[in-house]
Amino acid sequence: MAGSNPAFTRSPAFSAQAGGVAVAQDISAQQLDEIYNRSSAPAEGETMTVENTIVKTVISFILLLAGAAIGWITAPAVPLLWIGAAIVAFVLALVNIFKKEPSAPLILAYAAAEGVFIGGISAFYEAMWPGVVVQAVIATLVVVGVTLALFASGKIRASAKATKVFLIAMVGYLVFSLVNVGIMIFGGAGGNPWGLRGSVEIFGIPLGVILGVFVVILAAYSLVLDFDFIQRGVNNKAPAKYGWTGAFGIMVTVVWLYLELLRMFAIARN
Repeated sequence: MAGSNPAFTRSPAFSAQAGGVAVAQDISAQQLDEIYNRSSAPAEGETMTVENTIVKTVISFILLLAGAAIGWITAPAVPLLWIGAAIVAFVLALVNIFKKEPSAPLILAYAAAEGVFIGGISAFYEAMWPGVVVQAVIATLVVVGVTLALFASGKIRASAKATKVFLIAMVGYLVFSLVNVGIMIFGGAGGNPWGLRGSVEIFGIPLGVILGVFVVILAAYSLVLDFDFIQRGVNNKAPAKYGWTGAFGIMVTVVWLYLELLRMFAIARN
């Protein structure tokens, strides 16, 4: 079954998270520009603030964690549940990305479905490589915390040039991920369950580990774009509902970062 096959974790549903982040950043920027160009500002009390965006983000992550608990508990007995949740979450992510107006119910539905997938795949990794989930969770919190601290202090900021480089790198990574999935499906890379990530080594270090570090940097900059989106929305008094867009962006990026770290640590174990 797919639930017991390491190759499933490199399937399009798993690797497309990167592509979704790239598209989300581009669409979000366009949405924010449209909001800023409107002639009439929203009424007082209905504008986007850091506080109400934090509340929306916390609610989203609570649902994500609740779904993760369900996925973790049911993974051994019902592997199809978290596999199906991955498909549902992917579809909901696309709907939320391309929807012109943010929808709280759809974003929260995505959080719940993505949580079930995260819990299930985490249980699978933990069974194969004990302790790897704790490592990935701690590393994710560290990256998010450091990035937020640097952004809040003004040490790092989003720029047009850096964002263009980021989007090009994201597209390149997505293409590599899809090619790697194809190689594994057709038996390339000597049957290695990680494909090129595990079969190719550079100075004795698996390509998956080197690539993982590179992707962590991309994810960190993606977080900077998310924080920048929220900051600009607050400064320009965007409607409060766009706090859900900010919460969704952060959630997608953090999930992507966690999955990449989970895979990188698992490859390093080998």
